[in-house]
Amino acid sequence: MATEEPKFSMIEKSESFELRNYAPQLIAEVKVEGDLDAASNQGFRLIAAFIFGQNQVSEKISMTTPVGIEATQSTKIAMTVPVGIEASKGSSNEWIFSFVMPAEYTLATLPKPMNPLVSIRELPAQKRAAITFSGFYNEDKVNEKTKALEEWIKSKQWQAIGAPQFARYNPPWSLPFMRRNEILITVRD
Repeated sequence: MATEEPKFSMIEKSESFELRNYAPQLIAEVKVEGDLDAASNQGFRLIAAFIFGQNQVSEKISMTTPVGIEATQSTKIAMTVPVGIEASKGSSNEWIFSFVMPAEYTLATLPKPMNPLVSIRELPAQKRAAITFSGFYNEDKVNEKTKALEEWIKSKQWQAIGAPQFARYNPPWSLPFMRRNEILITVRD
């Protein structure tokens, strides 16, 4: 069963790095607090409830990938969409957890969430650098991959504009070698 992914065209590829042009996207997102695992679980549950029918018309919305996690500030983060999580500085970690909505929807046609914690946002077309990796993720692995991607961006003399996003493409029960994870950073020349 194929799961819809955001539309993009490849601009450049070098080993596990890619530069992509993404089409505009519609995302559902929620801010959650806690460490990466706790935030992932809470964020997933809140947005999953929305797509499984907790919306103004009780409509089920098709699942897409990836799930994105981003820190709420664009700082160096312990963990970094397509699921995106971001962390903020301070005593508690705050993350933005997001799902890309199916391309069939527009802002006008997407059912509105019943939960006020879930918000809908349009992302414009953007250029994103990506690094892909498999296996389980943890904060150290995400930091390592984020640093490698930032170094590649620097070597190309591009400018990062935004926080790194950690994107997960597979359900938790997927075998480690079959998991696809990415770090994505929006860039400009």
